[in-house]
Amino acid sequence: MKAIIPVAGAGTQLRPLTYTQPKPLIPVAGKPIISFIVDQLLDLGVEEFIFVIGYLGEKIKDYIDQQYPEIQKEFVMQEHRLGTGHAIWSAREVLRGTDELFIFFGDTIVEMNFAEMLASPMSCFAIKKVAEPRGFGIVEFDENKQVKRVVEKPKIPMSNMAMVGLYKIREVDMLLDSLDHNIANGIRSETEFALTDGLMRMIDQGIDFATFQVDNWYDCGKKEKLLETNALLLDKEGYASDHLPEYDNSIVIHPVSIGKNCKISNSIVGPHATIGHNAMIESSIVKDSIIGNYASLNEVVLKNSVIGNDTAITGFRQSLNIGDNTEIDFS
Repeated sequence: MKAIIPVAGAGTQLRPLTYTQPKPLIPVAGKPIISFIVDQLLDLGVEEFIFVIGYLGEKIKDYIDQQYPEIQKEFVMQEHRLGTGHAIWSAREVLRGTDELFIFFGDTIVEMNFAEMLASPMSCFAIKKVAEPRGFGIVEFDENKQVKRVVEKPKIPMSNMAMVGLYKIREVDMLLDSLDHNIANGIRSETEFALTDGLMRMIDQGIDFATFQVDNWYDCGKKEKLLETNALLLDKEGYASDHLPEYDNSIVIHPVSIGKNCKISNSIVGPHATIGHNAMIESSIVKDSIIGNYASLNEVVLKNSVIGNDTAITGFRQSLNIGDNTEIDFS
């Protein structure tokens, strides 16, 4: 069984962080987003992985090679970012003839009954009810609750059930033919060749799809959602750090995830803080934030922040001689 993970996006909504680090490598609850995906697929029995890379793709390749040296994997370059359907189509040469394919987009973390989806004899995709459906690929159902239509980012949504970025496809060659037809004929949703349009062509040709609702869907495409996901996962069992060492004159307020070889002194860390490996935190307060590997914080107060790798931040310092009846506001 194969899986394809498109990770070629530029992550524009997380800039400037993603100028130097691809979005799938951003840590959430102490673990890069892409590791959640690979680990879940391995648990499902996926044996071959195809990663569609582009922007900063070498960093993703290096991470996967280092962290998952044992898996069978290929990396396909998407030279031009022309949409989700184009990303899958870019790997057509290694996908042809595949009996069953999982598609899992690289900026999404989901919690669901994966075994139920695996056992389905039909092609299927994961869905979740959303409050604002115009920003997603939407599924419409007929009176028998069967999928009748899928639409990419509709201006006037007829449903609030969104596709969350996880698909199981049994008719792989038909999907590739559908994407090839759309690309050859310039069939786009707005400016992009969407996977949704390829699925719709399959529906028009008589393919039935099943749907499975996810328990939780963490879309990590924006800073606010990234931090919200970090906090929600740290609150769950199995994500936060246990048995942390004693840090010099410091207080740790759980839940937190603190990496290896961190030096923390005279500080308060937490709650809901993810600290990368080899970070140095001195005389600081850090909560509700994600701090990258090898970051250095000195005399700062951070909340609701995302700080990249190898970043140094020194706080505000001032020497004051203040007389009576004085009010000073440094905010």
